[in-house]
Amino acid sequence: MKSAQIPGPNEPLTISESENPRPQGTQVLLKVKSEGVCHSDLHLWEGGYDLGDGQFLKVTDRGVKYPVTPGHEIVGTIEKIGENVSNVSVGDDVLVFPWMGCGECPACKVGNENLCDTPKSMGLFQNGGYADYTLIPDSKYLAKLDGVDPDAATSLACSGLTAYTAVKKANQNSPEFVVIIGAGGLGLMGVQIAREITDAKIICVDLDDKKLETAKEMGAHFTVNSKDSDTVKKILSICNDKGADSVIDFVNAPPTVKTGLAVLRKRGNLILVGLFGGSLEISLVSIPLKSITIQGAYTGNYNDMVELLDLARKGVINPVISKRYSLEDANAALEDLKARKIIGRAVINP
Repeated sequence: MKSAQIPGPNEPLTISESENPRPQGTQVLLKVKSEGVCHSDLHLWEGGYDLGDGQFLKVTDRGVKYPVTPGHEIVGTIEKIGENVSNVSVGDDVLVFPWMGCGECPACKVGNENLCDTPKSMGLFQNGGYADYTLIPDSKYLAKLDGVDPDAATSLACSGLTAYTAVKKANQNSPEFVVIIGAGGLGLMGVQIAREITDAKIICVDLDDKKLETAKEMGAHFTVNSKDSDTVKKILSICNDKGADSVIDFVNAPPTVKTGLAVLRKRGNLILVGLFGGSLEISLVSIPLKSITIQGAYTGNYNDMVELLDLARKGVINPVISKRYSLEDANAALEDLKARKIIGRAVINP
């Protein structure tokens, strides 16, 4: 098998070759058809996350060991199965749920392995999908595509899943207006999902007019370019000067969070999703006085992913795939993502 591995932080990916693993027990060997290129891969490549105030969280401090094969948005065809596998068959096209947990902590016991205390996520803590073959530890983490396009399905395991979880949280206060900050792959998915599962008017905010045009095509009722100095006033005006019921920040940088807090109404709900990083000083008194909720959204559980696949089959969501790369071009894929050259999502087709 061929794998594009990260030797260490900020080092170019290298192609390594090894024998195909042989699945045993509940394991499944997958021939990778499509692998999503995600911002989390970029953080892994860069070695960590900006925590603000000069602090940097190294992925090695979280248990990641280099060299590592990145990639957690994996779609493939089952090549071989272990002797204890009965829920899938050789030849099935499947989407992998990559957010695997320990199975023993409180989160895992209620089915939320994505929030495990000691995660074993693919493409982070174990080798992932930047390869032509990958070994899945247990067939229970697989969901059959059943007609969903393989390239489009990749994002449903991470960005789509994260967007779905975030929108469900935003919908808990029966919103009249939902602001979605960021019109990248996550934000565009969020717009489509919000249009389907909420009754809210959707306001999409971004710096790029082209991305905002795409957001409008995907279902946003209003768009606002955040380069405008009157961004907050424009959003409030759309919301009849009451403010937004929910704000989903798919960027999560100091300027975007400031905007989110400024347009949030009393009893409002701010969901922070992106991993851009940084820190922010906020007025503590305003939080109880306005009775606002600030919460995070991190991927989702296996059942959420299955629900999202159902929405994709119905044609409700259509992930935007703008670029495709070979495995040998994995470095170019990450460079393009870093340079913001990708609208929607990019995939690697090994």
